[in-house]
Amino acid sequence: MDITIEKLRVEDAEAVLYFEKENRAYFEEMVPSRGDDYYNYDNFITRHQQLLNEQSQGLSNFYLIRRTNGEILGRINFVDIDISQNSGHIGYRVGEKHVGHGIAYRALQTLMVNLNREGFTRIFAKTTNNNIASQKVLEKNGFKKLEASADEFVMNGEKLRFVNYIWVI
Repeated sequence: MDITIEKLRVEDAEAVLYFEKENRAYFEEMVPSRGDDYYNYDNFITRHQQLLNEQSQGLSNFYLIRRTNGEILGRINFVDIDISQNSGHIGYRVGEKHVGHGIAYRALQTLMVNLNREGFTRIFAKTTNNNIASQKVLEKNGFKKLEASADEFVMNGEKLRFVNYIWVI
């Protein structure tokens, strides 16, 4: 399956909201819930505009991972951009029905090539210690494990820690 990553646009709002609602239960198995308010149409549209404003200021870039037919497969973000340090943080999520098809790996690979061309030399990422699939995606894309956070948190009844990664050129 061919994929693309495209920067978030105004006209993507409704499709992204649908994607998020469709995958809410699945995502909440791996990351803390965004809460019910996030999925309220008016709140979502306001948040979508805030992301676009942040993107237009160069503080972050928000991408949709799409199949070539336009279907949203996932999201990948490059946030907390620090131009003076040539660095930023990445995060991604792939819809449940598309997991296990290499979507996250290929999307991250594409983004990393683009970021490298743009002169970024240090990219940070984190995932939970129980999310082995995400750890593999990061490591296959050249990220090195830094450390697991000393702080524990409970999600879905399980004690977890964040595992921090870095990609350096």
